[in-house]
Amino acid sequence: MKNKQKVLAALTISATVGLSALLPYHALAANPFTDSASVAQIQTAIEQLAQQQVLSGYENNSFKPNQAVTRSEIAKMVALSFHVNTSVDATTVNPFQDVSSKDWYYNYAISLQALGAMNDVAGKQFGGAQTITSEQLSSIIAKVLQVDVTTIRQLPSYASLSSQVTRGQAALLLVEAQKVAPVRVTKLEVLNAISLQVTFSAPIPTAELELDPASKNFVFDNGLAINNVPRLKTGSVSTYIVPVPTQKAGTTYSLTYKGQPAVTFTASTEKIRLDSTAQVANDLFEVESHLTDGVADYGYVIAAYSKGRPGSFIVDENNRYNGTTYQILSSMRNRQVQITPEGGATMTANYLPFTQATDGRQAPKFILPNGETFHPGVTYTVSADWATLKNPTFTAKEIAPLQLQSAAAVDAKTIAVTLTQDPKDEIFVSRRVTLTAADGTVLTAEYSLTTRKGAVGTFTLLNNAQLVPDTTYTVAPVGAWATATGVTLNLKK
Repeated sequence: MKNKQKVLAALTISATVGLSALLPYHALAANPFTDSASVAQIQTAIEQLAQQQVLSGYENNSFKPNQAVTRSEIAKMVALSFHVNTSVDATTVNPFQDVSSKDWYYNYAISLQALGAMNDVAGKQFGGAQTITSEQLSSIIAKVLQVDVTTIRQLPSYASLSSQVTRGQAALLLVEAQKVAPVRVTKLEVLNAISLQVTFSAPIPTAELELDPASKNFVFDNGLAINNVPRLKTGSVSTYIVPVPTQKAGTTYSLTYKGQPAVTFTASTEKIRLDSTAQVANDLFEVESHLTDGVADYGYVIAAYSKGRPGSFIVDENNRYNGTTYQILSSMRNRQVQITPEGGATMTANYLPFTQATDGRQAPKFILPNGETFHPGVTYTVSADWATLKNPTFTAKEIAPLQLQSAAAVDAKTIAVTLTQDPKDEIFVSRRVTLTAADGTVLTAEYSLTTRKGAVGTFTLLNNAQLVPDTTYTVAPVGAWATATGVTLNLKK
């Protein structure tokens, strides 16, 4: 039982400690206490930890920075500074004879003992009222962070610690230790069949959140992988939404981050609750969900989109906001659905990139395969292994294609194509046009992702082709997505 507790504690050092998981370490606030430290660095550290809700002070709202810190106090400070999971249930063995579940520091003492960071001082005594030395404090921090103790003893303030560490000195050393804490998985929650929520001991460096390094750092077994870049939740220090392919029911997966010990989890069979599907174009359709049904596109709750997404909001660690627990719809990248015409064979349709919620609705678009188009009057049924649809069918109708109004050369390799009206979504994606010169030369250009501004999209010539100056090209769409009559362009010298 004892070893099991240590393993569980080591793998679940979590951010389930209230607002300490929601506020950045560097955020500063006014002094919340009636007294203050005489050393500016110590006072700053106290204010930072207070904002993280690591420190709460005494009943008279003082902090007493010069008072020697006790083992019970340091247990709380360390546990909350480094997001140790302090959940203790009825089956947990209490190794201390002088600590009971009624003591305010019970959970902290038990959790740090499970990590091997704070053991008994003598004869199964925790000694909560005892003071602590600099060597003892550095050892506790090192064991929680799983780093060599010399890493902690080389921190700037360590050399100036008193023989009996004060509360203010402890606060400063903890803030310094937060900055050198290795990034490791501390908690993993399976949100649904395509979404994980992973909390780390510290924020992932920005450069490591690009798709290539993230794919190398997040290593799963049993065929799982990240589907797109992890996204930091708005208001969180180090909790990320991680999109994955559809998990296989009954499968146990392991996640190894940067070669560190694996965290295991069982596949979720919870599917995203979609409301309906509808035709958008002659080869496009959408599937829609609604916030009112408790489904939130992750764009509403991730930091990357918090300023640009109207109506964005902050959910807690359980993804609750304003009394509603939301199902998180993570990235649709590489996602597929099946669509079956009445009396026909099932087709696999691929997600059209950057259409997840770009029109202000939770309605990602999917494109039919191999140039297929809808047949008016035929009823189609949509299904997916990652979602359920309340209304899974629609009857196809004839939809007029988009119309090219004009085209202009931006430079020798790119052109701007203007439609007669704004499509209000990224349905330019994957579209191509040909440019035919008078001598019969044909060039092909493809839409450049996310370049649309209203009715205008930028297209890039393929195969390193370039426009010939003073040559007139006739522009025409490839396929039936649009029509064009007399649309030409000329790159002037």
